[in-house]
Amino acid sequence: MIKGFIFDLDGVITDTAELHYEAWKHLSDDMDWEFDRELNEKLRGISRMDSIKVIMDHNHVTLDDATVAELATKKNDIYVASLDHMTPDDYLPGALELLTHLRSEGFKVALGSASKNAIKVLKQLNATHFFDVIGDGNSVSKSKPEPDIFLYAAEKLGLPPENCIVFEDAEKGIDAAKAGKFHNVGIGPEERVGHADIRFDTMKEATLFEVKSHFKDLF
Repeated sequence: MIKGFIFDLDGVITDTAELHYEAWKHLSDDMDWEFDRELNEKLRGISRMDSIKVIMDHNHVTLDDATVAELATKKNDIYVASLDHMTPDDYLPGALELLTHLRSEGFKVALGSASKNAIKVLKQLNATHFFDVIGDGNSVSKSKPEPDIFLYAAEKLGLPPENCIVFEDAEKGIDAAKAGKFHNVGIGPEERVGHADIRFDTMKEATLFEVKSHFKDLF
């Protein structure tokens, strides 16, 4: 039986993707690195340090670890400053309704995000009270596609993976959910999350009714 839901943050609860893109673009411009929206797509769902390595590989750049960490921190500072402008109006359509519905029906809810700024984002959205557990980039050492963040969230909820549904918008996120033996819902286009158990184009379509209809034997 499904007793818990685990949500990715960026692209599922809210869309900070544009803020991340602008921060990486700012850093890349400062470094005279090539960076565009196509390369930005490859960063979806992965950690900050993995992201900067993808950008460096694309630009055939090698730097010592200390410099890489310094640049990643610089990007994060740009991004965090932009979060101050987020408000409770910045939920993705359908996300607030789903979280509210899950609360009213008594399901356990966790966050499973690679972001190290997840708590700040949730506070800006006034969303903290929806989550029993917050798993973020500070909770585990291995990022998606490893299942560690979802396993951490499930353990803290006191549930085995088979009793949880993961919501993800990234290919590597669905890979992580599958690796952890979680039921999963993909949010986004077929080419990105078509391998999920069920896929919706947007969160607005991913209502609890629709999810229950698909996983009807588990409720």
